Amino acid sequence: MKRTLRITALALSLVLSGCTVGPDYHRPAINMPLHYKEAQGWRQAAPQDDKNKGAWWLVYHDPVLDGLLTQVVISNQNIAKYAAQYREALALAAQSRAGLLPSVSYDASSTRSGSRSSTTGQRTTSNSHQAELSASWELDIWGKLRRTLEENKASAQASAAELANMTLSAQSELAQDYFQLRVMDEKIALYQQSVAAYQRYLTVIENKYGAGTESRATLAQAQMQLESARASALDYQWQRAQLEHAIALLMGKAPAEFSLPVAKLAATLPALPQAVPAQLLQRRPDIAYAEREVAAANAAVGVAIAGYFPDLTLSASGGTSSSVFHNLFALPYRVWSLGPELSGTLLDFGATSAQVDQARAAYDASVANYRQAVLEGMQEVEDDLVELNTLQQEVVVQQRATAAAKESARVTRNQYEAGMIDYLDVATTENSSLSEQQSLLSLQSTQWVASVALIAALGGGWQATQ
Repeated sequence: MKRTLRITALALSLVLSGCTVGPDYHRPAINMPLHYKEAQGWRQAAPQDDKNKGAWWLVYHDPVLDGLLTQVVISNQNIAKYAAQYREALALAAQSRAGLLPSVSYDASSTRSGSRSSTTGQRTTSNSHQAELSASWELDIWGKLRRTLEENKASAQASAAELANMTLSAQSELAQDYFQLRVMDEKIALYQQSVAAYQRYLTVIENKYGAGTESRATLAQAQMQLESARASALDYQWQRAQLEHAIALLMGKAPAEFSLPVAKLAATLPALPQAVPAQLLQRRPDIAYAEREVAAANAAVGVAIAGYFPDLTLSASGGTSSSVFHNLFALPYRVWSLGPELSGTLLDFGATSAQVDQARAAYDASVANYRQAVLEGMQEVEDDLVELNTLQQEVVVQQRATAAAKESARVTRNQYEAGMIDYLDVATTENSSLSEQQSLLSLQSTQWVASVALIAALGGGWQATQ
C-alpha cells in the first residue's frame, strides 16, 4: 500500500512539473508592404465610429438593402451548416479539455443463475450482487493532451473564421445582386421610355406613309427600331428575375416566396476607408482561418512527438460483491484497488517517426497556404482599388459622352420635325443615345459591384476578436 502511494506521489510530481513536447506556436512571418500600390489618389473616408462595424453595408444608406442583409445570417442554409460545424468544433475542444481531468465511472449488477445436476437431478441456484466505483486519470506528463486541446481550440477558432467568411461572402454576394437588380430596373425603365418614344415616331411615320409623304423604307426602319427596343426590354426582364431568385436563395427562401418591387436605386456610393495592408491579417476571415489552421497543425506536431513517450494512467476502484443483497455494503465484502499503469510502444518499425514527419509536412503545407491566402488577399484589394479608381474616371467620361449623345438626338429630332432631314438620321442618333445611356448604367452597375467587392476584400466588418 505504501509503495503504491509513493508511486502515485511520484506520478503527481511528474505531471505537475511535466514538459510539453513539440514546438510552441509562433505565427509565420510575412513581409507586408506599407501601403497599397493602387491606393494613390484614393479618398480617405471620415471614420464612422458610431456605426456597428459588423453591419458594413450601412455605409450605403439603403433601408431595403439593410433589411435584406439582416436576413442572411438568420435564414441562409449554407451559413446554418457552417454554424453547426462551429458548434461541433467547440464541443470537440470541450471534450479535449475534459480529457485533462480524471474520469469517474460506476458499475452495478445483480444476477441470478441456476443449474441442474445430471446425476441427482437436483436444481441449485445462486445470486450475485456487485457494485463498483472506479476512477482513472491519464497524467499528461509529456503534454500530449494539452497539445490535443491546443489543436482542437485552434480548429474551433478556424471554424469560427470559416463561418465568418461564409457569412461575409453571402452578404457581399447579395449586396452585389441587389445593386445589379436596381440598375437593371433603371435599364428596363430606360427601354420602356424608348419604346414609348419609338411608338410615337412610328405613329407619325405611319400617318405620313398613308399620306404618301414618307417611304416604305422609313416605315420599316421605325418598325424595326420599335421592336428591337421591345426585345431588349424583355431580355432585361428575365435577367432581373434571375437576380431576384438569387437574392431569395441567399436569404434562405424559395424564389416563389420572395419578390422585390421595382424601385429606383436610392443608395449612396460610399468613400471607403483605406485600411493599411497589415490589417488584412486581422480583418479577413479567410486569412484568419488559414492562420488558425497553421496553429492547429503546429499543435498536431506535438501530439505526434508525444507518441515516442509512454502514457501514465492512475486508476482506482472500489466496490462490494456479495451473494446476499443485504450484505452488499457490509465491510467484509468490500474490495478496492489503486495503482498506476505505464504503457508505451517498444518497437513500431518507424511508425511513430513517420507520423511525426507527416505532421511536420502538414504544418509546412499549412504555412504555405496561409502565406498564399495573404498574397491573394493583397491581390484582391489591389485589383478592386485599381478597378474602382479607373471606373470613377470612366464614369465621368461616359457621362459626358451620354450627355453629348442625348443632345445630338434632341437636335436631330427637331431637324426631322422641321423637315430638314430624313428619319434615318433620327434613328441613328436615337440608337446612339440609347446605347450611351445603357453603357453609363452598365458602368455604374460595375462600380457598385466593385465597391462591395473592395469592402469584402478588406475584410468587411469582421474582426479577429469576434
